[in-house]
Amino acid sequence: YSFQELCTDPFMNLIVMTLTFQAALCAVHMVRKVPELGELFTPAARSLLSEKNHGVLHGAVVLITELCERNPDTLEQFRKAVPELVLMMKGLVMSGYSPEHNVAGISDPFLQVRILRLLRILGRNNDTASDAMNDLLAQVATNTDSSKTAGSAVLYETVLTVMDIKSESGLRVLAVNILGRFLLNNDRNIRYISMTSLQKIVQTDHNAVQRHRGTIVDCLKDQDASVKRRALELSLALVSAVNIRSLMKELLLFLSSCPPELRAHTTSGIFNAAERYAPSQRWHIDTILHVLTTAGGDVRDETVPNLIQLITTATELHCYTVHKLYRALITDISVQSLVQVACWCIGEYGDLLLRGECEETEPVQVTEDDVLDALETVLQSHMSSPATRGFALTATMKLSTLSHTQRAVEYNALFKKYDHMSPSLSSTAPGPASSTAGGDLLDLLGGLDVTPGETHTTAERGKEMDGGRDGTDTGMTVTLTATNSTDGDITGLTLQAAVPKSVQLQMKAPSGDVIPAHGLGQVTQTVLLNNPNKVGLHSDTVQIDSFPSTAW
Repeated sequence: YSFQELCTDPFMNLIVMTLTFQAALCAVHMVRKVPELGELFTPAARSLLSEKNHGVLHGAVVLITELCERNPDTLEQFRKAVPELVLMMKGLVMSGYSPEHNVAGISDPFLQVRILRLLRILGRNNDTASDAMNDLLAQVATNTDSSKTAGSAVLYETVLTVMDIKSESGLRVLAVNILGRFLLNNDRNIRYISMTSLQKIVQTDHNAVQRHRGTIVDCLKDQDASVKRRALELSLALVSAVNIRSLMKELLLFLSSCPPELRAHTTSGIFNAAERYAPSQRWHIDTILHVLTTAGGDVRDETVPNLIQLITTATELHCYTVHKLYRALITDISVQSLVQVACWCIGEYGDLLLRGECEETEPVQVTEDDVLDALETVLQSHMSSPATRGFALTATMKLSTLSHTQRAVEYNALFKKYDHMSPSLSSTAPGPASSTAGGDLLDLLGGLDVTPGETHTTAERGKEMDGGRDGTDTGMTVTLTATNSTDGDITGLTLQAAVPKSVQLQMKAPSGDVIPAHGLGQVTQTVLLNNPNKVGLHSDTVQIDSFPSTAW
């Protein structure tokens, strides 16, 4: 073209329009950098809406959108332009074929999307603006072809606008149906954004979204992991008391084949839904046990105590539960959470397991040896964690008799607190000594009829301990006399006595602490006993220390 041709009106108009479009986009960037400059561009942006050129209109709509998002006062000013924007949008929707702006049968979808975004901002939380655009949105949703990507983009923006403004209920149902059609699209991106949008509105339009439950569940079988995750989240959000049984079957089926990275989220969602909408306690228990069997390694830590609490409260299901858990235990012990619950249940309700009478399950005869073998398998398995072994040990303890349990606790305390006495306790016990009536010193405290002054003698290799006694019904005075017939003196003599708390004991000072050899002397000590309750005693202990070496 020559310079003279370039100066003609068509070319000059094109240059002006291009410069106007570029100027509008430049203003957008300036407002983003310095929001205070928005007031300078507001009048010019408003006047650009009267232009016919699509490029200028596109730039004007983008600029107005930026101004409205930055300044609430500007937003109120441009709400007056809603009717003008509605007419502009209707012109695009109803216009005939225009090669200059047509994209896959849609007239300038880029401008339509921009106008819909601006209408969404202007109609948000405003009844007047929302009412002015309801008819337009219904027209766009009805007349736009969704078979092409361009049409899907316009419809998606329409749905977002309908959900964001104060639209009519029928229009919202229409928007949900559009998203439902998107779920059938072969393009995974469209299915993904459809489920993302449904996830946002499922709480406010639950019934409308519920109509597309079957299509959403089918998306669980999609090969794309992102689509599966969105379908899972949406399916869990759709669970209610009405559809809990049917939808839970689909979720449990998905759990058996879902990717490892989704198992934890799936089990958590199933547990929450079952706890909230379980139709019965038996169904609740069966569902949790099914999850533990399928993906027990991916459940939360609090699953075991929560299930134990549920079983505890379901008293009429104790027999059913213990039988079912026992069968699960002997089938597979690799799932630690399931094994822990099974061990706890067997320990608590093992008597119901041994009876073999349960109306809810097939009768199975289980013996004590069978139960112990199952617990022993858990204890010896290399797959059992320390916590699991603890559950199994506790179950074994609870299944034993009370007497055995008490002895075990006593021995445990003995080994821990009195380890220094182990040699004495484990030594050979002396044989039983014969006794005669009134012959045991401490038996006299039980009220036996004895003759005052009768003695009790204990002899050991030349050393003798005589006990003379004299007393009443509740009191007694005992005189202890120690002699030494060995060749060496016994030094450091100490006499000790112990009685129950109900008996009062007072020991006088001994006459000495050295017993001469060859019976040349003796040591005496007086012991005062008071037994007001006449408690019978059957012990007699005499201890003599510091023996001379010649006595051995």
